[in-house]
Amino acid sequence: MIYRFRIVLDHEGKEDVFRDIEIRPTDTMEDLHNAIIQSFAFDGTEMASFYRSDDNWGQGEEIALFDMSETGNEVQLMAETLIETVTDKDNTKLIYVYDFLNMWTFLVELGEIVESAEGTDYPNLLYIHGQIPKDAPERHFESDAANTSAEGAISDYDSDFYESGNYEDLDFDEQWN
Repeated sequence: MIYRFRIVLDHEGKEDVFRDIEIRPTDTMEDLHNAIIQSFAFDGTEMASFYRSDDNWGQGEEIALFDMSETGNEVQLMAETLIETVTDKDNTKLIYVYDFLNMWTFLVELGEIVESAEGTDYPNLLYIHGQIPKDAPERHFESDAANTSAEGAISDYDSDFYESGNYEDLDFDEQWN
């Protein structure tokens, strides 16, 4: 069996940008990650994660390239996770984020499960559509009404005091290092 994924750049551009990749379900999520970065010509030096997703593209459990948690083993790792344990005919959607500073975000969907083709090496880049933009699309994050805005958080402090540069009355050692 071979899984065919469509990986679509999540952006509001004029042209759709996507890649179709074939891969074995017994390959790891890291293999899928590598196929994606190669198909979009990324250098592969940045952090990345997959996120399980529901039918409405809601972000779920993380599958990370590296475990950056302080205690270890708290995050599912790409290298240790088989594709077939994450996606199947009932769970077809993933979100993939590459480069957490620029937030290249992709919608990954299992479109088809087919028989392997004799003589084909997998992963296989099946189809390319569109050119990836030079810069990552700007992300617009929405907060819920319960969150405090940055302006509201700043108003909690005496801004005149901090803007004046009058720090003599604070109790700290200037030669602390």
